[in-house]
Amino acid sequence: MATLRKNRHLTGWLLASPLALVLGLFLVLPIAMIVIVSFWGATEFSIYPAFQFDNYEFLFGSPVTYSVFLNTFKYAAITWAFTLVIGFTVAYFLAFHVRSLTWQIALFLLCTIPFWTSNIIRMISWIPFLGRNGIANSTLISWGVIDEPLDWLLFSDFSVILAFVHLYTLFMVVPIFNTMMRIDRSLIEAAYDAGATGFQTLTNVIIPLCKPGIMIGSIFVVTLVMGDFITVRFMSGSQSANVGRLISNDIGLLQYPSAAATAVVLLVTVLIVIAILLRFVDIRKEL
Repeated sequence: MATLRKNRHLTGWLLASPLALVLGLFLVLPIAMIVIVSFWGATEFSIYPAFQFDNYEFLFGSPVTYSVFLNTFKYAAITWAFTLVIGFTVAYFLAFHVRSLTWQIALFLLCTIPFWTSNIIRMISWIPFLGRNGIANSTLISWGVIDEPLDWLLFSDFSVILAFVHLYTLFMVVPIFNTMMRIDRSLIEAAYDAGATGFQTLTNVIIPLCKPGIMIGSIFVVTLVMGDFITVRFMSGSQSANVGRLISNDIGLLQYPSAAATAVVLLVTVLIVIAILLRFVDIRKEL
């Protein structure tokens, strides 16, 4: 028996070794290199290997860092709230109001059509709509709602968050829809038979059972928003910044050690956020 267990254990390690090798080469090794480079030094024209904390001292000693991180958290929190409301509503409609499986698949595929194009194309498509002389302002003026164009529709926090919500809502819809489709419909029928209202059934049955999907979607959205910099650059007109833009600017100036240090701090921050989210639900247990 002991020999059999030992052989099974050895077989398990052999089967897992290719995946471990891939993860080591393409995930662990790059992150380790970023951490190492974050301690290197840099001049205006070159970088040199060293072990110093100058990059981190400059990063944490600059008030710009805290402002940029605060801006990043603001974008992530607001985008998460909007994508959660929209994603949950869409998933609920598809799971409980569309009875035909064919229509469920068709409508779900319809939600994925925007993903057939590049993120940049989908993001830039808002610019002619939100511009000072764009469709939105022209329509509102023609209806008599406003007398002059609204400048805050484009190149503002509003346009940045709008683009984020547009780009990442599907990442909230998919996991929530998946968990909703796994809910035993007899539980909902039992709630109605017990006299629960629709709202009580939603808050006491459906939402608790959807927690794994909500957490997975939240992790997707928060991590994607915190690492995005293209959207902030284009939709804010370079008038706003987040951590991703800070890293991008350092790379553009060939300040790789500084960029690596900022990336390490961002990675640690994202991992802390994920750890906090996972405290609310044990995804492994629930799934």
